[in-house]
Amino acid sequence: MRTRVGYTGGTVKDPTYHHLGDHTESVQMDFDPAVVSYEGLLEIFWKSHHPSHRSWSRQYRSAVFYHNREQMEQALTVKKGLENRLGHRLFTDILQAGIFYLAQDYHQKYLLRRNPGLMSEISRMYPQAKGFIDSTAATRVNGYLGGHGSVEQLKREIEGLGLTARGQKLLLSMMKK
Repeated sequence: MRTRVGYTGGTVKDPTYHHLGDHTESVQMDFDPAVVSYEGLLEIFWKSHHPSHRSWSRQYRSAVFYHNREQMEQALTVKKGLENRLGHRLFTDILQAGIFYLAQDYHQKYLLRRNPGLMSEISRMYPQAKGFIDSTAATRVNGYLGGHGSVEQLKREIEGLGLTARGQKLLLSMMKK
């Protein structure tokens, strides 16, 4: 439903990109378990990368931050299953979630921000940073720009994203490439 980038896993209060301290760059995800399960999100996470080597810094380490015992157990089970299948250790930490600090506005919805045509569409709907950062529509458009989802899926939901006909045409043409 929504993603926001930020920092977590450390002890420094109010970290920023240039003063991260001991935090890790991370993505906070709000999801509807009736649409996608936590285990389904873990599968997407593991398909996105396979950390066969230790991270070179805490800032960029591979980590899953869980919020309850059930999520912890699922994360450990999926990791162990993947390690068994691949035949080697994966260097991904499974850690209890702590305070999540939002990254600066200019880090949010990075791919969308790099597309002036679609960014102007979303900015029209969400002129304030908070609305933009918290927007499900901005999250969905940013995800499609990142190559996540199919053209068919986009066609089913494009009317609900709030884009003009021009914006819809632009996003569809980008997805077809």
